[in-house]
Amino acid sequence: MREAVAATSRRTAKSPSIARHGRLGRHSLWKTAAKVVASAAAVALVSGSAVAAYAAFDLAATAKPTVSLGNEHALEGVPDVGAFPGGVNLLIIGSDSRQGQGDGFGDPDEETAVLNDVNLLLHISEDHSHVEVVSFPRDMLVDVPEGCTDPDTGEELWDQYDVKINSVLDYGGMPCVVKTVESLTGTTIPFAGIVQFMGAAAISEAVGGVEVCVAEPIEDEHTDLYLAAGTHELRGLQALQFLRTRYGVGDGSDLGRISNQQVFMSALARELQSAGTYTDPVKLYSIAKAALENMQLSSTLGDPTTLVSIAMAAKDIDMSAIAFVQYPTAYEEGFGAVVPTESAEAVNLALQQDLPMTLDPTALDNTDFASASDPNAVPAEPTPSDEPVEEVPTDAPAPTVEALPSDVTGQTAAETRCSAGRTLEDQ
Repeated sequence: MREAVAATSRRTAKSPSIARHGRLGRHSLWKTAAKVVASAAAVALVSGSAVAAYAAFDLAATAKPTVSLGNEHALEGVPDVGAFPGGVNLLIIGSDSRQGQGDGFGDPDEETAVLNDVNLLLHISEDHSHVEVVSFPRDMLVDVPEGCTDPDTGEELWDQYDVKINSVLDYGGMPCVVKTVESLTGTTIPFAGIVQFMGAAAISEAVGGVEVCVAEPIEDEHTDLYLAAGTHELRGLQALQFLRTRYGVGDGSDLGRISNQQVFMSALARELQSAGTYTDPVKLYSIAKAALENMQLSSTLGDPTTLVSIAMAAKDIDMSAIAFVQYPTAYEEGFGAVVPTESAEAVNLALQQDLPMTLDPTALDNTDFASASDPNAVPAEPTPSDEPVEEVPTDAPAPTVEALPSDVTGQTAAETRCSAGRTLEDQ
């Protein structure tokens, strides 16, 4: 029988480092320019995959120091030119810390929690033919393995059992969140990044807005988001409110919020593909700049050459081969937390074995939190590619696919779905 270990640790908000401005020498100017160019190139190459992907890959240089995950040895021997060889696992962590986010999100001195309320695992397959973006519910109970250290003192921390995943960032920082998801899924995750509120707003503004479908009105006094049924172009603060809303969509739970975020991410992927982003240097620079200013990356993403190489691995993946998957969970008694179901093992195995995930098209039909299908949706066009088409022998075996159980929900980037809104009367 596992014994829960109660851990107490103080957390204080760290003051951001103050950048000291001075005259740059010619070498520094060229170095900075090279990083900006590499950053913009990364945006162009990866923007068709997912919001989690482009936000991280675009960040080639940042005033914030990178963070070591402690597993950099997994990348030994990987060349730093061309498309990244093999598969990629990257964890995007959305922090609700108010530090440095202005007055619109509460007093950072009063609301000092540092919760990883959004956890997205981006997986690019080894043959660069498919992408999965797995969302882990913030209230999911997980085990925190040994090896985490206090982000303030560097002291080794106890392992923990059955704690909510959104408490792990405050407990052990970015490396501990990565270790926890690695232990949960049985995968190695060499890349990670943290984004806060204004990062999501700035990036959505930089791409020129994202058009989303709303099936029923959204009314959420907690995020101050009010949208009528219909189509809306979201950017900046309104896009952030849409990504944050919980009470105004689905069943009012975090599961509904994840489904809503998948509506946004799939719409964003289609927008980037159709809006000429790949060939628009102004838009690329804006996206790169937004990411540069608003994310903290693992040390493995500090080299712009690595970023471009990873981005090149994802640039030609078709929208229908990009799956947004919600990690399957069920409520505990009392509805205060969720726990992984038996179907979670199918998701884990697909990640471990690098198999494309096929979602049951009826999986969302019997849930209270799901987005709604769009009756006017037009199927997305295949992603254009400059690569020559390889001839496949007629006797070649069919590609192996992991057909997920019917309780694993999500959608592909090719699917247009609508946000299932809730009014104040229904809350």
